[in-house]
Amino acid sequence: MSQTRIAFIGGGNMARSLVAGLIADGHEPGALTVSDPLAEMRSKLAESYGVHTNDDNAAAVAAADVVVLAVKPQVAPGVCRALAPHLPRPAPLVISVMAGVTEAAICAWLGGETALVRSMPNTPVLVQSGAIGLHANAATSPAQRNLAEEILRAGGLTRWVDAETDLDAVTAVSGSGPAYFFLVMEALEQAAVAEGLDAETARLLAIQTALGAARMAVASEESPADLRRRVTSPGGTTERALGVLADGGLEPLMARAVAAARARAEELSQLLGADA
Repeated sequence: MSQTRIAFIGGGNMARSLVAGLIADGHEPGALTVSDPLAEMRSKLAESYGVHTNDDNAAAVAAADVVVLAVKPQVAPGVCRALAPHLPRPAPLVISVMAGVTEAAICAWLGGETALVRSMPNTPVLVQSGAIGLHANAATSPAQRNLAEEILRAGGLTRWVDAETDLDAVTAVSGSGPAYFFLVMEALEQAAVAEGLDAETARLLAIQTALGAARMAVASEESPADLRRRVTSPGGTTERALGVLADGGLEPLMARAVAAARARAEELSQLLGADA
């Protein structure tokens, strides 16, 4: 895989993070090309990672085995339509990291049947700690699925979903999820200050506690529910605090929040696909 020729269309945060992860995993920088209209972006990518850069999408994909679409969803129709006549033959695998843009729309813009893997990364991909949902269309071979997973694993954990519509649930859980945890950290920090801790101590304790809990959950074979029960002593401080959260309706509130995010993801997918 280290010699697979990958062309990134768009050189923003998501593409840059995947490039960094791929190179850290041993991918040959010379096999990576990033196309972006901004000269400053291209210069930083070439200087930081030693990859090829280009301001011409057609030239970037000319010899590609894989094309990663990493542009903003609102410019996707024009970018894909302009790219379609220039894709090499046999056609490369196409991977989309564009939120909300459906497989049907991308294939229509690219001009027909395309081996396509649509992914839903989240922002922790920026530190190679992402949670990434994947779905492959019917034209994607098992070998291409494996290749897509290897590439995207450079950004973090990957999980396949059976139906493309399940990516809306992925969006609601892990796509929007970092903000949920940032909010919890923010609230814990504010509560710590209210209890008399200085702001910097409160911030560091909240962040490190979240990090430690996440690492414990990743390292353990127990469920989060079991881990919670294991650290909750009967009659202790944790039990008292969790009782307050339960009385406040934390679990149904989280369910409502995720459902609302999924509904909005579905709405956005329909809007973005209307131009197909």
